[in-house]
Amino acid sequence: MTTSKLEASTSTWDVSQFQHTPFYCEENVYLLCKELSAKGIADAQSSDLFVVFISNEKKQIPLWHQKASNRADGVVLWDYHVICIQKKGGGDSPSHNLVWDLDSTLSFPCDLASYVSETIRPTFQTFPEFQRYFRIVHAPIFLRCFASDRRHMKDSLGDWLHQPPLYEPIVSEDGTVHNLNDYFDISAAEAVKEAGDGMSDAVFTQKLGVVVGESQLEEFFSQIS
Repeated sequence: MTTSKLEASTSTWDVSQFQHTPFYCEENVYLLCKELSAKGIADAQSSDLFVVFISNEKKQIPLWHQKASNRADGVVLWDYHVICIQKKGGGDSPSHNLVWDLDSTLSFPCDLASYVSETIRPTFQTFPEFQRYFRIVHAPIFLRCFASDRRHMKDSLGDWLHQPPLYEPIVSEDGTVHNLNDYFDISAAEAVKEAGDGMSDAVFTQKLGVVVGESQLEEFFSQIS
């Protein structure tokens, strides 16, 4: 008995089937996008996938249901985090879109509406410095342009803060060796004020995608085709 591509793409997957190195979420998601496409879970060109960097100017973002937490509610205060969001079908419901978060204790994948409610918790009252912003980058662009030599994971003496993956560092198609900071350096000033056609067009053409606030994340994915 076989499972259709549509059925396979909406089922829950064993997260251990995917490459994961703790604290290297950007590289994990880079490889995840390729693997989802290779397995037929996503489009062969990754055109239905979006890489989403979550951060702010203070580099302090609370996220719940994270494996790295030692609290019952799973909350972690990350400097930044990276997830993959898959646009599903043509519906405008957030539940039609899927979040792939390798560091989450929620289902893998999790529908977008549930992920926002459980992990981001926009109704939870926090201090303004904990406001989260989302840089959304179309996966095909990210896979061509992203590069990291992992310099951010070394201390002032050159020692590793966290052990790196065993594979070679990721180099972009044009030979760039490091541009990670361009993605996770996110400021409130970059955030679009209103969702609209211009924002949707930009994510398919801009190397660094578009930045949206907490209240715009679900709306953004309901608008793009």
